[in-house]
Amino acid sequence: MKILLVGAGGVGNSLAKLLATRDFYESVVVADYDLSRAESVVAWIEKRFPAAHPRFSAAHIDASQPSNVTDAARAHGSTIVMNAVEPSFVESIFDGALAAGADYMDMAMSLSKPHPSDPHTTPGIKLGDYQFEKASEWEKEGRLALVGMGVEPGISDVFAKYAADHLFSDIDEIGVRDGANLVVTDENGREIFAPSFSIWTTIEECLNPPLIWEKSKGWFTTAPFSEPEVFTFPAGIGPVECVNVEHEEVALVPRYLDAKRVTFKYGLGEEFIGVLRTLNLLGLDSIEPTSVRTAPDSEGKRSLASVSPRDLVAAVLPDPATLGDRMSGTTCAGTWVTGKGKDGAPREVYLYHAIDNAWTMEHYDAQCVVWQTALAPALALELLATGVWSGSGVHGPEAFDAKPFLDLMATPESEGGYGQAWGLEER
Repeated sequence: MKILLVGAGGVGNSLAKLLATRDFYESVVVADYDLSRAESVVAWIEKRFPAAHPRFSAAHIDASQPSNVTDAARAHGSTIVMNAVEPSFVESIFDGALAAGADYMDMAMSLSKPHPSDPHTTPGIKLGDYQFEKASEWEKEGRLALVGMGVEPGISDVFAKYAADHLFSDIDEIGVRDGANLVVTDENGREIFAPSFSIWTTIEECLNPPLIWEKSKGWFTTAPFSEPEVFTFPAGIGPVECVNVEHEEVALVPRYLDAKRVTFKYGLGEEFIGVLRTLNLLGLDSIEPTSVRTAPDSEGKRSLASVSPRDLVAAVLPDPATLGDRMSGTTCAGTWVTGKGKDGAPREVYLYHAIDNAWTMEHYDAQCVVWQTALAPALALELLATGVWSGSGVHGPEAFDAKPFLDLMATPESEGGYGQAWGLEER
């Protein structure tokens, strides 16, 4: 397996570092629009994992055009393109990989578009629709596109698959629930507003109409932040208010698993929701460019520049990849399932993976949210490279056997695994 890793930001950085601890691949090209960022990841690997370093290299890429992705994959002989950039680039990287004759994997699917006249009831274009509409092309070429293979979506979908195959005979609801007790402080120790993941992606998924699936209705939407509930998370996090958020699991799970209802709820908190609402009211969530005056030059002259308000917000907030040394706490991703167990009796479980920021910083110099997101694609790449998972077409994680994934994930590193235990709570 020869991997073209597109994106050296927080998640791409963490994924490259994780891959440096494994030996299932022949080479990894870390490619980014900012070459220095890719080079810094490779330099870190050279220092921390010198034995792995010869298999890593850095390259420049502009992933906004499919042809650029195709050219890069062909130039490096890449057999799989691993997409680790903003979901706005999904379509170009996805198409570029197929044109290169390579397999493809991402952690976030092609973007949705709300219904033009009834956004809070009727879905428009759903997450991943662009990719699934091209499934026949991938099948024809005998290539695999594994989509939504991060933590959420990703590990959450694997948990759903495991529950459907091994724990339940009849499922009422599959509900992904994400919560944390993370705190970020400034240099003076004061708590600040600093999203632990890309604000661009956060705005997209939190302000779009949330998607819900019910067997009797199919897919439908609601208003953002709807149906608040208090969910109690393990690993010392405790009760957190969660609300409906648009997410890939709701678009993926019903394609493969039989459940009466599928939801995704995120523990955002009042402050976070308030900031997002304000951004929306001010139009700062928009991706449409607007003209703004630049700062005066050396002669005091100002000019006009075209800037996306959302890109401006992202530019003034701290880079999530740099927050690790100012962050404390634990993040938890998991899947809550209700229904009837294999014995026919009522059952309710929460399958989850929790990770502490202090641990990921100590071992990988990466904050916990981006590191947890990188864990699943590393596992999936290994399962594909070793032939445990295989296939063609466009598929989500639910299309594959969950047990080998969870076994490899939990097996201690000393025994060839990743040493990441996952939990199952009976509720």
